[in-house]
Amino acid sequence: MKVLNSFGPNPRMLRMFMLEKNISLDFIEHDLMGAENRTDAYLAKNPGGQLPSLELDNGEVIAETVVICDYLEDLYPDPALIGNSAEERAEARMWNRRIEQKITENMYAGFRYAEGLQLFENRMRCLPEAADGLKAAGQDGLAWLDTQMAGKEFICGNRITIADLVLYCCTDFASGVGQKIDTKLENITAWFSRIENRKSAVESLHPAAVKVGMRG
Repeated sequence: MKVLNSFGPNPRMLRMFMLEKNISLDFIEHDLMGAENRTDAYLAKNPGGQLPSLELDNGEVIAETVVICDYLEDLYPDPALIGNSAEERAEARMWNRRIEQKITENMYAGFRYAEGLQLFENRMRCLPEAADGLKAAGQDGLAWLDTQMAGKEFICGNRITIADLVLYCCTDFASGVGQKIDTKLENITAWFSRIENRKSAVESLHPAAVKVGMRG
């Protein structure tokens, strides 16, 4: 197996997931900023054009970052970042989906339609007029999550899960492009600091991050 890798918060999340689980795979680098993922050669492997992807030994390709993590968790169950039981897995997936719907999807779209417009306007339909509202919706989601985090070390209580990695990689990226976490959100701010200090958070940052000037 090999990871079709690049700069970006979603590829970073997969790298962080692998570091937490001590999974070592080959990485094949792709130029996200140069739209290599939109070339015919890449689209033949992953018609959706997303990065990262996971290319299996038989040539099949798995896309969608969370799906790739699900697949790797099945192959490498320990330490569990989704769960050791049906209940734990359901809890992690539930919180991850809440985070995607309320926070990360809004924050990413807000970036694409504003600060990232020049990069994305020729790759997908962009709605610049929606950017401010999407950013506000992402902040509303963070404020809601803050009320759910009292007394918790991680999103699912005392165990780190994929939900923490998804939110961290998004908020770390977003903080550098004008969508900072409100310091009044004390629970989220403390949580962010705990994740930020993990070895996987440091080592998952792509070498291109400095050149690009964004966290991914």
